[in-house]
Amino acid sequence: MVIETNVTKLLGIKTPIVGAPMGPFFTNDLAVGICEAGGLGVVSHTGAIRGSLEVSQYKSVTGSLEHVVEHTDKPFGFNLRTSRNESEIKDLITTIPEFIMKNPKLKEQVVYAVTSAGSPKVLPESKAFQKLKEVGNIKHFHVAPALWLADKCIAANVDGLVCTGTEGGGHQSYEKVSTMVLLQQVRQKYPDVPLIGCGGFATGESLAAAIAMGAGGIAMGSRFIATNESEFHEAYKSIIPPAKAGDTRLVTGVLGPIRLWKNKYCMSKELVPSKEELVAKEQKLTREDIEHEMHAYDAVYEGDLENSAVLVGQSIGAIDSIVAVKDLIAKMMNDAEGYLKSAYSKIK
Repeated sequence: MVIETNVTKLLGIKTPIVGAPMGPFFTNDLAVGICEAGGLGVVSHTGAIRGSLEVSQYKSVTGSLEHVVEHTDKPFGFNLRTSRNESEIKDLITTIPEFIMKNPKLKEQVVYAVTSAGSPKVLPESKAFQKLKEVGNIKHFHVAPALWLADKCIAANVDGLVCTGTEGGGHQSYEKVSTMVLLQQVRQKYPDVPLIGCGGFATGESLAAAIAMGAGGIAMGSRFIATNESEFHEAYKSIIPPAKAGDTRLVTGVLGPIRLWKNKYCMSKELVPSKEELVAKEQKLTREDIEHEMHAYDAVYEGDLENSAVLVGQSIGAIDSIVAVKDLIAKMMNDAEGYLKSAYSKIK
């Protein structure tokens, strides 16, 4: 049995399970594992951490693309953060599509470009990306954490939406809308747009719920961190199985609200109450201020669990083990099929 949706057909994948954007961390081996298990692996927008290596974001992302295409012949995708604070984004929206077009395997296998943490218009306005869409198989999704941003995405002619609720790890919205509510809002307003639910998904039960609500798939971050294949530090992985859903907190990061695991670094942060106040705060930031904040990502990459930004979502409360990606996806699919069949049997 398989679960076929508009997302699996659009992206040419076997299972409606996608890797969530998890930059600035590397997800190359994880992406390969997800692809080989039938899902859609995603290369993260890397290059913003470990600044001492002086590797440009372009070289970091293209190196990741090359790694994945060398280790799988399955479809996969990549993420770019389009925030105004991303110093290289104006170049990346041109150079990354051009790089993909030069490699026949990449042009065939890279089917998914997911933008986040910024404007949905930046990538589709790139002439290089427009050309890539003409000659390749790529589809553009944007992460929408609120209905008003979903409206902007539709106006930008995206191919699909990643609806991420406030329970998810990493960057969030000031609206603090849960994935359950957000999916309902977007489905009601845009019933024909391919949707991927993100935030709070970690089990077959949650996958079945998303499919039943009309989503074409789910994206997972925290659940995939806790796998054998993920490149995350073992200390990072180890906090997830024993954690509770309440062990995370929403604070303000460099790019806005961000959900973190409660540690010394997290508890030293506050949540700026509005977007207007965040913009005012951003205008006062220097490059040195931003680089100082990025050291928190360096620290967690090296396994420091106290003085670092540990990005995880509330779904950690539903995760009790570190497993192989193949086994995780197989179990989730089996469980989801069972729950969907059970739900269908109740219709008389």
